[in-house]
Amino acid sequence: MAALACALLLCACQQSLESTLPAGDAAYAAVAVPDAGPVVYALQVGDRVDVRVFQEADLSVEDVAIDETGSITLPLVGSIQAAGRTTQVLAKDVERAYGARFLRDPYVTVVLRAAVARTVSVEGEVERPGVYAIQPGQTLLTAMALSGSPTDTAKLDEVLIFRTVNGERFGGRFDINEIRSGRMPDPALLPGDVIVVGFSAARGRYQDFLRAVPILGIFGRF
Repeated sequence: MAALACALLLCACQQSLESTLPAGDAAYAAVAVPDAGPVVYALQVGDRVDVRVFQEADLSVEDVAIDETGSITLPLVGSIQAAGRTTQVLAKDVERAYGARFLRDPYVTVVLRAAVARTVSVEGEVERPGVYAIQPGQTLLTAMALSGSPTDTAKLDEVLIFRTVNGERFGGRFDINEIRSGRMPDPALLPGDVIVVGFSAARGRYQDFLRAVPILGIFGRF
């Protein structure tokens, strides 16, 4: 029992992941995803699209990739910005480009042929750390499920989300138990987010002790 008391005392002294990121409401504000109504798909670099100009086969292109600058190249009009736009908005931009100089009342449709994977990274105390594809509107609990859920030694009140927006890094600290219980919202994720699940050194030491109990032959009530 003395050994148990010492072990538990050491647990209390262990350092876990210390974060200076905002928590509570401030954390949700830091990684807030604007509510813009129904989720729409914004094109991004690497996506491939078909651009069809009605009754203008020579101006229509298929399977054109959005390049590293976020643009596609079309006959006569050259480069047109595509990344960050929906297919409908891009179609209108192409109509304006052709209508300004080459066609009268052009009608354009843009079809997404292939999308690059939208991914988030999950690190720390989860069963399967790694990079996972997500769909628009998926959340922190989705990422936890994809990564096999937190381990026994995870510090569930120190789950961090890091996000880079226009070259600036944001982050927040979240409590998974509060989210699971419905007392706090489940934050939406964006492609490129990095999630880090903290390690509870105290729980780790406790799990080590439990694994040693059968070997040491120690039994007691606690």
